[in-house]
Order: sequence, then structure tokens, then C-alpha cells
Amino acid sequence: MPDPQDPIEAAGMVAREIRDSERDGAATKVLVARRAYRADQADVWDALTSPERLPRWFLPVSGDLEVGGRYQFEGNAGGVVERCDAPDSLAATWEFGGQVSWMTVNLSKGEGGTVLELVHEAVVDPAMWSQYGPGAVGIGWDGSLYGLGVYLETGTPLDGAEFEAWMTGPGGVAFARLTGGGWAQAAVDAGDDRAAADAALENVVAFYTVAPPEEPEA
Repeated sequence: MPDPQDPIEAAGMVAREIRDSERDGAATKVLVARRAYRADQADVWDALTSPERLPRWFLPVSGDLEVGGRYQFEGNAGGVVERCDAPDSLAATWEFGGQVSWMTVNLSKGEGGTVLELVHEAVVDPAMWSQYGPGAVGIGWDGSLYGLGVYLETGTPLDGAEFEAWMTGPGGVAFARLTGGGWAQAAVDAGDDRAAADAALENVVAFYTVAPPEEPEA
């Protein structure tokens, strides 16, 4: 079995799918990621929904984590909790940069653990899709699925800054290329042109792995 604590091996544990859909009359792209974890469903659910545990593998969260309440991840997305059917499924809006998309997480029992299905639906600017493809969102979700896996395996909180620094090195480039390539293949399977998907892959790998410029000293 692949090592869930190795980012490259863990990337191969994710099944990826893309579908075209529609919401409120607007065309949407639906990204689906599935991965099995060697943990009880109740434990996975608690790691996903507990404000005390979320920062250990993702980000600090504030707000009201009840249906109808608003939540906010520190420095990232926020939104409204739309549905919560413990311990099987939750749904929320995912609001970032002035854009609103929709996220659903489904849990089910699998052989030796729990299967997590993440569904992210968004209205996508065609120019943005052409430039970066599904990896613009997908690589980030892959990183989160990896972080959750390490935390569930070890119980040790992750160092987000350390992972971001790792992403700019050879290991991070390999991770971005592998996960981004998986999303590019899913796009091709859904009908995208291969050459266009490959060009977008190069752009999105660079986006995730180039270190930000250092701020000048005061």
C-alpha cells in the first residue's frame, strides 16, 4: 500500500473526476476527488468539523459552524454552512476573492477505513480555465487531502509554512506535476483538448511552485 505520509505516494491515492454541470442557469465545472483513509468514519468526520482539530491539518476557522451559520478560514475562504448530516455529508458555499462556489464532502465506510469524496462546483471563467485548467483548484485540494491523511495517521499537527516552503523545492514540483497531471487527465477524459490541457498544466505547476519574491527590508 502507498505510504500516506509520503506526498508523492499519497497523490496516487486520489481518484479525480471532472463533470460539466449547471447551477441557476450558469454553466459550472464540477471537480470530484476521492480518497480512502485508514481511520474510522467518526474520526474523519470530527477532524473535518471540529474547530479545535481543523487547524491541525488545514487552517484556523472562526464563525458559526452550524447550518445557516457563516464560517471563515484564516487567510482563505469563508462561506455559509448549507447542510450537515453527521457523520455522512456536509455542504457549504466556498467564497474567496469575490467568487462563490459550492463544496460538498461525503463520507462512507470503506475496506479498512473511510472513503472521503470532495465535490467542488464553480462557475469558471473560460480564460482562467484555458490558462490554468482544473489544477488551479485541484492541486490545492490535493494538498489538503494529503494533510488530512498525515494528521489522521500520526495525530501530529502539520506545519503549514513548512509545507508551503517544501512546495517550491524538487519534491513540491513533483507533487504539483503529479496531482496537476491527474487533474489534466480528468479534464481530457471529460472532453478537453490534450494539448490545451498540457499547456495549462505547465502554467499551474509554475503557479504553485515558484517562490514568492522576498519583501524588501525596511
